[in-house]
Amino acid sequence: MVAWTWSYEGYAPEAERLREALCALGNGYFVTRGAATEASPGPAHYPGTYVAGCYNRLVSTVAGRRIDNEELVNLPNWLPLRYRMRPVDAAPGPWLSPDHPQLAEHRQTLDLRHGTLTRWSVYEDGEGRRLSVEQCRLVHMGDPHLAALRTSFTAAGWAGEVEVVTGIDGDVRNAGVARYRDLENRHLTDWYTGSELDDTLWLRCRTNDSDIRVALAARTRTDCGVTAPGAGAPRADLTPQRAFHTLTLPVEPGSTVVVDKTVALYTSRDQAIGNPLDAAVDAVRRAPDHPRLLASHHRAWKHLWHQAKLDVPGESGLFLRLHIFHVLQTLSPHTAELDVGVPARGLHGEAYRGHVFWDELFVLPFLNLHFPEVSRALLGYRYRRLPSACRAASEAGRAGAMYPWQSAGDGREETQQFHLNPRSGRWLPDHSRLQHHVGSAVAYNVWQYCQASGDTTFLHTKGAEMLLQIARFWAAGATWDTDLGRYRIRGVVGPDEYHDAYPGAKEPGLDDNAYTNVTAAWVLMRALDLCRILPEARRQQLFERIQLAPDEPERWGEIAHRLHVPYHQGIISQFAGYADLAELDWEEYRTRYGDIRRLDRILEAEGDTVNRYQASKQADVLMLGYLFPPAELAAVFRQLGYAVDDDVWRATVDYYLHRTSHGSTLSALVHAWVLARARRADAWEYCEEALTGDAADVQGGTTAEGIHLGAMAGTLDLVQRGLTGLEAHEHTLWLDPAPLPQLSKFRVRLRYGPHWDVDLRIRARRVRIAVPESDTTAVRVRLRGRSYSVAPGTTRWLDLT
Repeated sequence: MVAWTWSYEGYAPEAERLREALCALGNGYFVTRGAATEASPGPAHYPGTYVAGCYNRLVSTVAGRRIDNEELVNLPNWLPLRYRMRPVDAAPGPWLSPDHPQLAEHRQTLDLRHGTLTRWSVYEDGEGRRLSVEQCRLVHMGDPHLAALRTSFTAAGWAGEVEVVTGIDGDVRNAGVARYRDLENRHLTDWYTGSELDDTLWLRCRTNDSDIRVALAARTRTDCGVTAPGAGAPRADLTPQRAFHTLTLPVEPGSTVVVDKTVALYTSRDQAIGNPLDAAVDAVRRAPDHPRLLASHHRAWKHLWHQAKLDVPGESGLFLRLHIFHVLQTLSPHTAELDVGVPARGLHGEAYRGHVFWDELFVLPFLNLHFPEVSRALLGYRYRRLPSACRAASEAGRAGAMYPWQSAGDGREETQQFHLNPRSGRWLPDHSRLQHHVGSAVAYNVWQYCQASGDTTFLHTKGAEMLLQIARFWAAGATWDTDLGRYRIRGVVGPDEYHDAYPGAKEPGLDDNAYTNVTAAWVLMRALDLCRILPEARRQQLFERIQLAPDEPERWGEIAHRLHVPYHQGIISQFAGYADLAELDWEEYRTRYGDIRRLDRILEAEGDTVNRYQASKQADVLMLGYLFPPAELAAVFRQLGYAVDDDVWRATVDYYLHRTSHGSTLSALVHAWVLARARRADAWEYCEEALTGDAADVQGGTTAEGIHLGAMAGTLDLVQRGLTGLEAHEHTLWLDPAPLPQLSKFRVRLRYGPHWDVDLRIRARRVRIAVPESDTTAVRVRLRGRSYSVAPGTTRWLDLT
């Protein structure tokens, strides 16, 4: 591999689905997995195309109960293109694919800089006839509805024809995750196919519940011309679910023929169209030829890479570029025009059913400093679902907004009532909907976005409404404990999903989860800050709109200063009663099972439960160190009446470090972030795991079902904010660099407030800040207690010693 390419040599069917996820191509509107165009779906191959926000609901029977699931829909497959040799002196050969015994050579390369996937295959039959196939694929970053496939065939040792069958396959289902095999998976219905002119096919259908109309059109052209001597005109083969063309291309020894396939994809959710089918057919008619389409695609990616610049030398830099690439394929500037959230597994597969969790907590900090318009749109997704969150709170007997742990189309709670343990084969109750801390994540993202972008309009309108309603929810859920002399929040689940109840309890939920209570207190204080800074007229208007009583903010202040945070042995307890749980024999389980990341499944299969043990799936208490810099974290605890100095925090870090199985890809990321400040010598181990997590598939097969978008974006933010100590507030860039020895030299371009192109370079002992001449104001910097100003058109080096 080199700095801008991600390559695989040889064909490995057991790794093909992982490669399909990592070699997926997209543009923020839709993503197509990097599946082989020649191969049929099966154990080794799973072609999938997913449009952002295209969900559908189906009802299934699970564990004797009727439940519904809303899923991101796998749409008709535009990839199919198969081929075979037809020598003049022999019978036609078999249809070829990487799974065929005639495969002699194979490799594929993902070009990160230009956004293309190129596959090379060589086939040789028993008579020495060889066919070399080169295929270049793109999903256009400039026009979000277009994709293209160029396939070149070169004959060696024979003459005759290459027979090609290409088209669109609508007979697809959601079958990419084995755990969901018992669920209903047919989301499409009412298929129709047709052809236009001599070179264009189309297919239209709709989702069977959400009634989203979908249309694809495919234009196929060859370099020899469809009416060239010896080349038969393409023959259309139409069925209700499939539309295909068959072409025969004459070849001579050493000659190359090319087939160009250009595809357009539209749905009825798109703006400024009459109907999806007309839009798709018109788009492929107007699309330029492949060289021009490729050139404009390259230009679009060049512009994106300029905005998202993060230069890190060596192998770490390659992993980070891969992560930027997949973040931008899921959330590009095109996303700013859509009503979509942050799908936890990207648009790269069907894991988590394409749902939106809290992963924007790890994604938006990166986008805020490069593509703030995308962050604003993603927060708009949350704002449009605020009424649904308020209804959910009301139905639970609370005021304010209770955002769902899993969200999809309309903002209702999409968390499953049951989940399958593949180790035991049992369906178990799922209580993760009690992770109400997702509301704090939404509020945190509102605040962080507005601080970084300077977007006071959003803060004073939509952002204020969300933040105040989330604060009301926390205030409504806090109950007074006379014995403790403090407020408590009961019956929740924290980020550590292993613990959802007390041992033997009849009801789910835990009391005083430290992460939940501390972030709730922070939200309440930010809501009070907002009430103070809002213009009087706007404040009165907002209070009337949400029917906020005059005495509510006063109670917020009281709760924000008196929420209970449990402690034991001088460290912060994950939740009340955590210290009473049994210790787990970690060494025994590692010896017996090796990989114990999913300790919950292991124990349940043994008839036990992880609820009995001091064992965490992922960072929980330590998440506080990810959200808040050391000084701010100490201030939040001080506000609550607790002292958290460096010794207490280090002891807390050590305690949970030895009691966490890292069953989430986010866990290594958070530990790397926290340890970079608390135990620097141990940070790199976790940083390296975060960097390689999806590429190495450290979670044991999960990446094939979709990348982990939060972890990928989090590694980018680990460099740009975690290792620089960068905070954007008070119209100033605050810096407190703590680079790791392995990441002591890097460069990042930032878009901050009115500044569009601030260049920040970190060296072991110095910081370089460059401001372009195009800026109209100086950049204010605060570095370790000292203030600086960097004027437009100047560069300044600042010492860290």
